[in-house]
Amino acid sequence: MSALTISLLILLLTLLVPHSQCGSIGINYGRIANNLPPPTTVATLLSTHHLSLVKIYDSDPTVLRSFSNSSSSVSLTVSLPNEHLSSAATRPNFATLWVLRNILPFLPSTPIHSIAVGNEVLSDPHNTTAFLLPAMLNLHSALLKLNLADKIKLSSPIALSALGNSYPPSAGSFRKELIEPVFKPMLEFLRRTGSYLMVNAYPIFAYQGNSDVISLDYALFRENPGVVDAGSGLRYFSLFDAQIDAVFSALHALDYDDIPIVVTETGWPSKGDSIELGASVENAAAYNGNLVKRILMGGGTPLRPKADLTVYLFALFNENKKPGPTSERNYGLFYPNQRKVYSIPLTLEELKKQGGGKDETGSPETGTGKGTGKVTVSGETWCVANGEVGEGKLQGGLDYACGEGAADCSKIQPGAACYNPNTLVAHASYAFNSYYQKSKRAEESCDFEGAALVVDQPPSKFLCSSFSTFP
Repeated sequence: MSALTISLLILLLTLLVPHSQCGSIGINYGRIANNLPPPTTVATLLSTHHLSLVKIYDSDPTVLRSFSNSSSSVSLTVSLPNEHLSSAATRPNFATLWVLRNILPFLPSTPIHSIAVGNEVLSDPHNTTAFLLPAMLNLHSALLKLNLADKIKLSSPIALSALGNSYPPSAGSFRKELIEPVFKPMLEFLRRTGSYLMVNAYPIFAYQGNSDVISLDYALFRENPGVVDAGSGLRYFSLFDAQIDAVFSALHALDYDDIPIVVTETGWPSKGDSIELGASVENAAAYNGNLVKRILMGGGTPLRPKADLTVYLFALFNENKKPGPTSERNYGLFYPNQRKVYSIPLTLEELKKQGGGKDETGSPETGTGKGTGKVTVSGETWCVANGEVGEGKLQGGLDYACGEGAADCSKIQPGAACYNPNTLVAHASYAFNSYYQKSKRAEESCDFEGAALVVDQPPSKFLCSSFSTFP
């Protein structure tokens, strides 16, 4: 047989043998903020970035209407908040009315494909665990009555704290006290209805709690020697894979290997308090960028190589009203003004354009080399003051830029070349831009707690010829 014939046969076999499909990327659209764009604008933003899988934390009619007949072709997961679990569990009529009011009026123009019943209920401090399964059953009965049960799946996102053991992955198991009253009946329900287990997984928390034994490269999908699971012999090169396989092992221990997993939340904050180890723009870009590549290229996990995952990134926007540490308000891919916090590919097409097989660790869209760790803005850009934030924030930003930021503020001193116009906005703009250019136009360097923004036209209105020069 000739070499040409062999090559043709290999090509034919390649075409005939079915390939595993790649995983999918979605986004969580949280709205605990007072500065977000209207939902109709968000629908356009999602369409622009080809994000079609969207999860929201309620069933707000304004949001649902914004995705009606949307050009973004979104597929929505809506949520029944934890505070409604007891009513949905104890009052079947409440569950029916909830579906009638929050789901039925928006179909089919708004494509709703699943309902998240509560969120991390098993770790809810308000002790709503006992209501979870009855609420799911009542909601399912309501969907059945309306002939929607085949179109809309029900599940409930669990946190990894629902695991009694997560290391090594092969020893993953659910907490013993939850197995009989919660997991067995819930998993049986998921199997019977053809649904999946929703899981929220945040490798950053495991890294922060165990940084002495977990390397940052392992947490960020970067090159590392890997960690061998002594139980299975499998080698893991990412903490995310290890966490998801721990859940798969927990399912296996209860004989529910047929239940798929959808990762309904995962992410990495771009900013944190001083004690929040690893929270930075560079690390957020590395984690989310490498995760997207990891999911879209397919391949499953070491334990389940054919289990291509659907993963929802947390979150679409930074949300300024979320309580807790600084990190809670800085998980977004976008600022409220729709500017990217950092640039990462979100689709397979974008991956291919950027040379998808390479390790993306936060390089800019135009590319500045592998592993630079800097997120920069391409082209000539400037950083100017946002006059709408008020004098207090502007003065604070100016003081930081000229002090700790080590911006060159000599030209805005009295009598110097850029002292005029003598306004806070003009002086802050000069200082912000000096710091921004000194930082090689890294996008995160033009923030100053919201007091600054990037522009792509020379800010001539500040009347200083030195302003538009680059250092």
